[in-house]
Amino acid sequence: MIREYDLTGRTALITGASGLLGVEHSSALLESGANVILTDINEKILKETYKSLLNTDNEGRIFYKIMDVTNEENIQNVVRELESDGLNIDILINNAAIDPKVQENSVVETSRLENFSIDDWEFQLKVGLTGAMLCSKVFGSYMANKSGGVILNIASDLSVLAPDQRLYKKHGLSSDQQPVKPVTYSVIKHGLIGLTKYLSTYWPDKGVRCNALSPGGVFNGQSDEFVENLAKLIPMNRMASKNEYRGAVQFLCSDASSYMNGQNIVMDGGRSAL
Repeated sequence: MIREYDLTGRTALITGASGLLGVEHSSALLESGANVILTDINEKILKETYKSLLNTDNEGRIFYKIMDVTNEENIQNVVRELESDGLNIDILINNAAIDPKVQENSVVETSRLENFSIDDWEFQLKVGLTGAMLCSKVFGSYMANKSGGVILNIASDLSVLAPDQRLYKKHGLSSDQQPVKPVTYSVIKHGLIGLTKYLSTYWPDKGVRCNALSPGGVFNGQSDEFVENLAKLIPMNRMASKNEYRGAVQFLCSDASSYMNGQNIVMDGGRSAL
């Protein structure tokens, strides 16, 4: 392993660790030698994720904690529990989010702005944006009072692009019934970039830096029609595989990126370059 990428002796905490990319981020940091704390709100799925990642190479370096990113007291309790276990957080990956799948018929009507409920707006922002702020507040303060660290916010290519709603169009539905990517998704991802820039200038004197990673569309069993239509918008003519972001996570969380701060790394196959 290249020395600058070696995370041996450092501890990383990942929110939303049971999600599609949360698992990949965790695997990437385990591969780089870090101790990894998996966190999520669903205990059953979190335990399953922990078991799926545990092997003889990382035994003793992987742990899990049930954590609600919207509850500051709960986050503070996790810090205390980790301290009592002798684990000091050096890396925070804010990955937790609500991502409604607009292909599902259940959200055809409610995803549209005209019908989007204030309850959905507040809940999704609370998890995806407020949760990232709270975790950054608690764990960032902890890092600043120790020996510094890294905060990585997981955004999206929709942090720099508007969603192309034509991707979600369904045949046989009137225009006012067509599913769309909800307004919350873009607002949250754009907001994470603002949070990233803010944090990058907040604790640099304490050795805490912050960057964002904005993945493009990741293949996860979507319909052939959706995959084909999205591929047409991407110069590389394909969606990403879920493991293609591992190297970027290793780079952004390690000393290999020691002079990078306040940046949004967009990995979308070139879609945002058009």
